[in-house]
Amino acid sequence: MREYKVIGIIGAMDEEVSKLKECLTEVSIHTAAGMDFYKGKLSGREVVIVRSGIGKVNAAICAQILVDRYQVSVIINTGIAGSLNADINIGDIVLSEDALQHDMDAVSFGYDLAVIPRMETSVFKGDENLIKLAKTVCEEQLSDIHVFTGRVVSGDQFISDKKKKEWLISNFQADCTEMEGAAIAHAAYLNQVPFLIIRAISDKADDSAHMDYPAFEAMAIKNSVILLKNMIEKM
Repeated sequence: MREYKVIGIIGAMDEEVSKLKECLTEVSIHTAAGMDFYKGKLSGREVVIVRSGIGKVNAAICAQILVDRYQVSVIINTGIAGSLNADINIGDIVLSEDALQHDMDAVSFGYDLAVIPRMETSVFKGDENLIKLAKTVCEEQLSDIHVFTGRVVSGDQFISDKKKKEWLISNFQADCTEMEGAAIAHAAYLNQVPFLIIRAISDKADDSAHMDYPAFEAMAIKNSVILLKNMIEKM
């Protein structure tokens, strides 16, 4: 495992990072772009934890600040997502093999769906070392749930419609959907910083989302926190 000097951790919502912030020591707080960056020690490692806010723009700005101000050597994005894979159930965890932005559409200019014009790639690959570590921790600490490595698709939409869900599966062979990960992956790629998106499944991204989401959000976040804390101990 390579050495990560400064670990950046992004969650879109307070609930996704508040428990991690409580574990920090030697804390200093800096505010930029309306975001509070908590720098401190966690399990003896230097980390910066931040709530980005919801959506791709917030997430990308947040990732860039982590790179520019804190010189992070890795970015981990934690949070919740809707499942797009029938084998992935509520409470399971998805690790990003890769990520793309499903609402990028330059088809009228001759590009395929989700292709970002004039970029070498639009599919951003998660770091293999981080994926391996996360899998190991899940086996040790979260053996009662299933962990998957797959494709995360992101867009500025909360997916709760069966037709949209089927469209995402058909076009991108995606495993889960949310609103920030691929934008963070995009920023990490441009800055040559390794990244991993960790998504605990909170709903099925269909017409049942409004029923499932409140009930399972807390459980999903709890699993993500356990995974992250134990990953950092091993990094």
